[in-house]
Amino acid sequence: MELIYLNTVWIVIAAAMVLFMEGGFSLLEAGLVRTKNAVNVTMKIFVDLTIGALAFWLVGFGVMFGSDSFGLIGTTLFGNPEKIDLGIPLPSAAFVLFQMGFAIACISIISGAVAERMNFKAYMLTAALITMVIYPLSGHWIWNADGWLAKMGMKDFAGSAVIHAMGGFAALAMAKVLGPRKGRFNSDGSANVFAPSNIPLASSGAFILWFGWFGFNAGSTLDASSASLAPVALNTMLAAASGGMAALLISMKKFGKADPSMTINGVLSGLVAITAGCAFVSQWSALIIGAVAGIIVIYATVLIDNIRIDDPVGAVAVHGFNGVFGTIAVGLFDVSEGLFTTGSVSLLAVQVLGAAVVAVWGLLGGLFMAKVAEKTVGLRVSEREEEEGLDMSYHGIPAYNELERFTDLPTNLYDFEETTGISVAPAERKEMVV
Repeated sequence: MELIYLNTVWIVIAAAMVLFMEGGFSLLEAGLVRTKNAVNVTMKIFVDLTIGALAFWLVGFGVMFGSDSFGLIGTTLFGNPEKIDLGIPLPSAAFVLFQMGFAIACISIISGAVAERMNFKAYMLTAALITMVIYPLSGHWIWNADGWLAKMGMKDFAGSAVIHAMGGFAALAMAKVLGPRKGRFNSDGSANVFAPSNIPLASSGAFILWFGWFGFNAGSTLDASSASLAPVALNTMLAAASGGMAALLISMKKFGKADPSMTINGVLSGLVAITAGCAFVSQWSALIIGAVAGIIVIYATVLIDNIRIDDPVGAVAVHGFNGVFGTIAVGLFDVSEGLFTTGSVSLLAVQVLGAAVVAVWGLLGGLFMAKVAEKTVGLRVSEREEEEGLDMSYHGIPAYNELERFTDLPTNLYDFEETTGISVAPAERKEMVV
């Protein structure tokens, strides 16, 4: 009886850490986008925590963890997820809360990739669709004992495939359909850099995400007395550190500068990549996995730019590419079944299959959500809304009151010009709203 109390406290704390990661997503995205869109990305995180949470509780949990005779989709627990029989000393409510945090995190991956040009209503619709159907369906295949990939022996301890690869490739598809921000790419294919609004803010978000990831990974033990809890946490730390170090060093060599955004994304890539195997690999393997992830994120970011897909925060490179890599890495480094540790290829084959299936499903799911939004509420903002900034267009308030010197005058730039008769020059306009 004492174990169930201990587990309850641990998993509720771990769930709170995972949910606190939404604060990290908010700060990270607000710091990496332009100032005129900082409020909008924060409001999208509130959508994740409200609409996303309720949609998952009502429908998504049943799709993911409900009973299933065919290995494809859960058909029970809708609107009553606490009826799940876990078979372990842990209250079902704690498990539901923990899984809710994972579902919400998956939406937030998409949020960054579509920032600065997506219709807010379309994002609300996306949050509902992904937490009700898209995310839980592929999650069912891997994390439900009835799922077809689970029956094949696929290993994904805390979600490199289930959460990150799925969310990352859904984000890729949606960003492709949505199109780039105005002025992001030139006619010759070269990319223009849109400077982040606040790197210290983005860094704070990364630190919060890093902290929350210990709940993300170690909480997935679902057992406060598990012997793997501490090794999981240590592997998480080692992979994050090596991912950040690799990205830092490569950026210094490739760009001649110690790039802060690349270092941030290197840390996050190490975390994404180790999430699948944190309970299955050694510490040295965790270091290698993290370092490779830190290298992948730099070249994947360049690749995304080269194919003219606009991803303001690097979500596709961090979560999509490294979610796939981390899933496959389990088949290479798993201490009991890995190719490099035992010479066996059976687990590797399953991991490659699972990673490919989830990536393709993410792409299809992203295309579906984008097309549904396009045909219903509209997917993209108008040119005027994009130029003005989504903070004023959708929320009526700027992140920073940059026009406060004009007492009692409108903060909407267009209304400001009309009211005062002052024409804002292009250079000043950029200074005021970017």
